[in-house]
Amino acid sequence: MKYFSNDYLEFFKELAANNHKDWFDENRKRYETVVREPFKVFIGDLIKELAVNDPDLDLEPKDAIFRINRDIRFSKDKTPYKLNNSAIISSKGRKDKNHPGVYIELGPEKLAFYGGIYMPDSKQVQKLRTYFTEHLSDLKGLIEAPGFMDNFGSIEGEKSKRIPKEFRDVAEVQPLIVNKQWYYFTHQEPEVILSDTLMPSILALENAALPIKRFLTNALYS
Repeated sequence: MKYFSNDYLEFFKELAANNHKDWFDENRKRYETVVREPFKVFIGDLIKELAVNDPDLDLEPKDAIFRINRDIRFSKDKTPYKLNNSAIISSKGRKDKNHPGVYIELGPEKLAFYGGIYMPDSKQVQKLRTYFTEHLSDLKGLIEAPGFMDNFGSIEGEKSKRIPKEFRDVAEVQPLIVNKQWYYFTHQEPEVILSDTLMPSILALENAALPIKRFLTNALYS
């Protein structure tokens, strides 16, 4: 199924050159017709597809989709609108960015797919490191699995300058212990957004990420 027309990407390209309220207000109806509503339909269908492997996923699109308005309160860049649509799909929705799920970003520069744990607090970091230490062989097997490596390459994330002494030896064996974020991602060409292979492409990525996603979920909540 094809969800988006060419005008979906064109809208954002034009917005990039006219990123101000007057232009957006003049094009609001167009935004609602070719951007907001198709994205809402797509995310609704994606939630249903992902729920097949996640029985806890009971989410409405409005709880997953981020606003197009940028938060400019603490930014030097005062342009008011984002140049893409994005959503986070997990049982917690966009209210909890740490719960392992799927983050999707669709714009004229790329199709972005992210997963993992992005902003854990200090207690969660400690818990995750402890779980990783207790399941080192499982973690190694998951991140070295061909399906994961072929699609995502590795788990990324900012690293701590210092870690508690109980993790220092195991960090020599598994460097991911040093991380304080654990996420993976891939970018695809924006043309995929306009194709009828969009949903199958996203689901293929989710299937490749599903084992590590479940591992991280267990680590966070066990």
